[in-house]
Amino acid sequence: MKLIKLIFLFALFCVISKLQAQERPPIQDYLPNEYGAENQNWSISQSEDKNIYVANNKGLLEFNGAKWTVYPSPNKTIIRSVKVIGNLIYTGSFREFGYWSSNNLGILNYYSLSQKLNIPFLEDEELWNIVAIDDWVLFQSLNRIYIYNISNESYSIIDSKTIIYKIFKVNESIYFQKINDGVYEIINGKAQLVSNDKILKENLLVNTFIRDNKLLFLTEDNGFYIFNNQKLEKWNIPADKELSKLRIYSSKRLKDESFLLGSISDGVLQLSSTGEIIHKLNQNTGLSNNTVLSVFEDVENNIWLGLENGINCINIKSPLSIFNDKEGKVGAVNTSILHEGILYIGTNQGLFYKKYNTENSYTFIEGTEGAVWCLNKINNELFCGHNSGTFLINKGNADLIVDVQGTWNIKTIEGNDNLLLQGNYSGLHVLENKNGNWQLRNKIQGFDISSRYFEMLSKNDVFVSHEYKGVFKITLNDEFTKAIVVEKETSVEKGLKTSLVKYQNNILYSHKTGVYKYDNLKNTFVRDSVYSKLFSKDEYSSGKLIVDEETNKVWATSLHGLSYLSPRKLSNVPKVSRISIPSNSRNDVSGYENITYLDNNNYLYGNSKGYIKIDLDKIIQKPFNIVLTQITNSKFKNQDSIVLLDKSIKGDFVYTKNNVEFSFSVPEYEKYAIPEYQYKLEGIYDNWSQLSTNSQELFENLPYGDYTFKVRAQIGDANSSNVESYNFTIGRPWYLSNSMIATYIALILLFSLIMHNIYKRYYRKQQETVLLKKQRQLELKELENKEQLTRFNNDKLRQDIDNKNRELGISTMSLIKKNEFLNSIKKELQNAKDNKNISNVIKIIDRNLNNTDDWHLFEEAFNNADKDFLKRVKSLHPELTPNDLRLCAYLRLNLSSKEIAPLLNISSRSVEVKRYRLRKKMDLEHESSLTDYILEI
Repeated sequence: MKLIKLIFLFALFCVISKLQAQERPPIQDYLPNEYGAENQNWSISQSEDKNIYVANNKGLLEFNGAKWTVYPSPNKTIIRSVKVIGNLIYTGSFREFGYWSSNNLGILNYYSLSQKLNIPFLEDEELWNIVAIDDWVLFQSLNRIYIYNISNESYSIIDSKTIIYKIFKVNESIYFQKINDGVYEIINGKAQLVSNDKILKENLLVNTFIRDNKLLFLTEDNGFYIFNNQKLEKWNIPADKELSKLRIYSSKRLKDESFLLGSISDGVLQLSSTGEIIHKLNQNTGLSNNTVLSVFEDVENNIWLGLENGINCINIKSPLSIFNDKEGKVGAVNTSILHEGILYIGTNQGLFYKKYNTENSYTFIEGTEGAVWCLNKINNELFCGHNSGTFLINKGNADLIVDVQGTWNIKTIEGNDNLLLQGNYSGLHVLENKNGNWQLRNKIQGFDISSRYFEMLSKNDVFVSHEYKGVFKITLNDEFTKAIVVEKETSVEKGLKTSLVKYQNNILYSHKTGVYKYDNLKNTFVRDSVYSKLFSKDEYSSGKLIVDEETNKVWATSLHGLSYLSPRKLSNVPKVSRISIPSNSRNDVSGYENITYLDNNNYLYGNSKGYIKIDLDKIIQKPFNIVLTQITNSKFKNQDSIVLLDKSIKGDFVYTKNNVEFSFSVPEYEKYAIPEYQYKLEGIYDNWSQLSTNSQELFENLPYGDYTFKVRAQIGDANSSNVESYNFTIGRPWYLSNSMIATYIALILLFSLIMHNIYKRYYRKQQETVLLKKQRQLELKELENKEQLTRFNNDKLRQDIDNKNRELGISTMSLIKKNEFLNSIKKELQNAKDNKNISNVIKIIDRNLNNTDDWHLFEEAFNNADKDFLKRVKSLHPELTPNDLRLCAYLRLNLSSKEIAPLLNISSRSVEVKRYRLRKKMDLEHESSLTDYILEI
């Protein structure tokens, strides 16, 4: 029992390994979130303009190569069938069938035939298939076939008591199967029995074909049967064993006479016309789902699959075939080579091999774990440069001959057949063949830089390129043991993803700025305009150049594809060709791109998921057209849009809707043939834009005027056969319309008239103003004269006051001196003795000291100098006596007590007493100064 299980597991492993090793055509996945509808897709068809239409659970899907559009089902049910006939798209759903037609705005509108014809549908009836023949369209449900005549719009019905599984068109005949009954043909609108063989009763028919003028029936579970002389015979083919494992649900005879069979649970099977398996594709090998509900071949031989979950497009005729290592057992392919009928691929995980052009799985070569950097065939021996060193490969065996880490590359040394030069992580090494065995001879001393890219310029001169350090020119001694001279090459810049190769005896250095060729005469690198066409600066993704010596080609990669340069037969100028495989589809190992010639113009391009096989003979630059699919103008972006499509009519857009968006597409469905677009808007942008994969362009806030939009496309080297154009006009804004311009002219004339009158009035008023101004100036002059006279008078008055003040001061000082003099005389007299007449003299002196006439004279002078001071003091302090006022006057003159005493004929102390009493009468605070107060009044 255990043995049986082990055998089963081994067989299963072998099958899985074989599938893993299968090279398949490119497959494009369209999942529900991308096309915006539900997962199940029941039927597929194509229009004359190459648009694809799909019957989906949500409705009808339309795909123009750039954009999916969903048209909901007319009765909110699942659309089960679709068929494009002429310019109409017929669909069938639950108790409903009809057609869709595009209006002048490019939008599909639905027209119900079943309602128009008042079809008496059965309960729960759905239309599963649509077939067209001559003027008739047949709609098939599980119980009926409705035959609709397009010419006279009449119909007839073929009923069945048992289930009608499917309907088939074979050449110009229509067949269908009644379950448990037999196969019928429709002749003159009636069903006629073809065969009721037991096999046809017990097996469900998936399709019916013609082979060698005989009917060929494909059953769901039991393969093919040939109907010959009213008998069924099993068509025994090599694929019978595989077919016995599958339940077939959908099928199609392709244009190359092969058969495509869609299964319920294991993808699709492609059989040749003789029954051999060409491809088996399922979820493990690239399909997005294993349940194939419908199959369709478009006009360019692409295979469309309607799946349980999504839509797949298989480029069955593509020049590319893909090997994807989904489980990561092989790894990223760094190098490859075809040697003695065996295909070797070196990956980041080791070295693998298989027999070329077989479906065998790849076998790992023991001992080569780790990254493989190169595979070189030298003198019919296969060398492997590896992270661990250098291996010599013999079929499934690997012998480590050089145990030096990191062998980047291995090259022959001209004139020395028994010596090889190899570049390692630590510099350059020399290998020698002794007695038929290769071994390490020596390391080249004096140069220890990693030598991934190196080429020999002459016998002793070697160029080495290091991405971080630049390019070095090394001169070796004759024994190849030592670097005599190491020079840094300054004519080229260092840079990431650069490379150094030899092609046709020329040393080429590639950089993002171009490809440089070494000039032996000038001893410097010079940019070569021909080689630089391999990639442009805008498309630069890697400067890795790959030289194929067998076909004399040099390859390069760029953002938009692969380029190769090859010699011309009739010219010395090489030819540059391009293959459209964009970098986002190639899955590059950036900086480690590699391509290997296999045979018959087939190449292997290694990438991070496996490899792509390219057949150059199948690359045909077929013509293609670009289509302007939609024109939208709006006031605001994505708001109030109007869709236009009639390109023959010039667009006339109002100024308020001057945001114009153009949508365009190329209905090409090859996975790697990705269109790039260029456009220009003559009238504002007269130069072609840069190439872009964006399939729409919005111009916002366009000024008024006439415009012509032009767009063209490019796929690889090929340009579209046409340039689509559309003429339109943005109308003037309302404020620049003819009526408004006339209004503006009238307003200008009216304004001119008004301004003329205003200016006349202005100048009249200006004259009046000038006269008034002159008059005012005269009045001002008069006032100035009067003011000047007043100033003169005031000056005179001030002089008088000053004179009075001087007189007052002189008078006051005279009185003080006089009184002091009299006091001194009086004092002397009082000191004299025995003089009887002295008292009379003293009385005379006292009378002079207390003479009120002096006071009145002082008061008059004081009032002249300080007008109304005594009145103000009296008004503020009515209780003051004349003596108090007299003291205030003296204080006003800022006289000290000592100076005031003679004037009052009292002592200085008495003056202080008077001051104290005056303060009290004036009710001054203790800290306030009496003199300051009086001076401030």
